Amino acid sequence: MKNRHSLWLWIPVFLIILMAMMSLSVTLGAANITWQLVWQIILSNIPGFDQLIGETWDTSTETIVWNIRLPRVLLGAAVGAALALAGAIYQGVLRNPLADPFILGVSSGASFGAALVIVFGLQTLWLGQFTLPAVAFLFGFVSLLVVYFLSRVNQKVRLETIILAGVVVQSFVGACLSLVLALSNEQLQTIVFWMMGSLALTDWSYNQIIFPIILVVSVVSLFFIKELNMLGLGEEAAHHSGVSVQRTRFLLLILASIVTGAAVSVSGAIGFVGLVVPHIIRLMFGADYRVILPLSIIGGAIFLVGADAVARTILAPRELPLGVITAFLGAPFFGYLLRRAKRGFF
Repeated sequence: MKNRHSLWLWIPVFLIILMAMMSLSVTLGAANITWQLVWQIILSNIPGFDQLIGETWDTSTETIVWNIRLPRVLLGAAVGAALALAGAIYQGVLRNPLADPFILGVSSGASFGAALVIVFGLQTLWLGQFTLPAVAFLFGFVSLLVVYFLSRVNQKVRLETIILAGVVVQSFVGACLSLVLALSNEQLQTIVFWMMGSLALTDWSYNQIIFPIILVVSVVSLFFIKELNMLGLGEEAAHHSGVSVQRTRFLLLILASIVTGAAVSVSGAIGFVGLVVPHIIRLMFGADYRVILPLSIIGGAIFLVGADAVARTILAPRELPLGVITAFLGAPFFGYLLRRAKRGFF
């Protein structure tokens, strides 16, 4: 009951912080555009508000706000929410506080697929600009299936074997990625920058790809809150509570890997979000997944929107890789909380 009251108290607070962070991020950039003008442009493109606002700006200003900054901020929120949700699920299913979206090789597989597209210029007639995210998503999902196949022993999957299988697949895919990097020439810088994470090539089409996936996975994952809480008590306790451990674990890993593949396919490999955000929520509010899942989703969006704003403004007009900023921002705060945590992981 205490956690339920905490949830209804903190969700509005987190949402207000997210809206404030997104509003601030849209106004930041090389072009000096006032906050009032930014919101006039945004509202003028929303049906119902366009008749209330007179257009007093030039086309280039509207292009910067509506076609560059806003889709980037929205995509950053979506990717952050996806990675934090995946991290929370992985940590619960694997009962490992160090679990994140990279632990089962999904991110490495997606990066390998993206590198192949960049190096060999693969473009299909019916995919076009969506070739890179589609191939990255496919390779990431295949990596998960390989991990799950390798970890099955006597028709069962144990935590130890699935983590070890993830390490093996991640190492092998990492070697394949290194080979592709060695064979690349002028594409090397593009691949490396993409692997460090970036939202620089964002447009509305990428939002249309990832938002439905994140929405569906987020809603479905909320139906597994009870199972995640039971898995946190151990396999035997979960089984005696009526949870089908093998089936539930497989479904949750599929959900987490789908949302991870979708995020990595449009933004590159952005580390630390899936590790830090759920763990911070757990240290602050406890181990109840009724609180962890929704607050991780919103918290991940806040964290990545803020990190992206720093990445594109701290050395403007030069842009830093987003993964570098997430590590610099997340690691100190994460360490601070760990030093003062008085309770265990579960």
